[in-house]
Amino acid sequence: MSGAEVLDIGRDAIWLTLQLCAPILIVGLVVGVAIGLFQALTQIQEATLVYAPKIVAIFVSLLLFLPLMGALMSGFMRHIAAKIAGM
Repeated sequence: MSGAEVLDIGRDAIWLTLQLCAPILIVGLVVGVAIGLFQALTQIQEATLVYAPKIVAIFVSLLLFLPLMGALMSGFMRHIAAKIAGM
């Protein structure tokens, strides 16, 4: 296996990691900004108000995006297994 192939696999792994965590992080960001805006508009300065909606939103988004995440990981594993079999 050459250095270029190792770099390609590493690049693909980093891209896969970004694809796997981006939907969850975006949901957390949107919920956090919405709660922060709500707190600023209503002048409720409760520090723990952010955690419960964020946890629920991230849990729901995990339930929704888990099949996509599994398919992405499965495709990457097939790609890696094909590279190993081709050696």
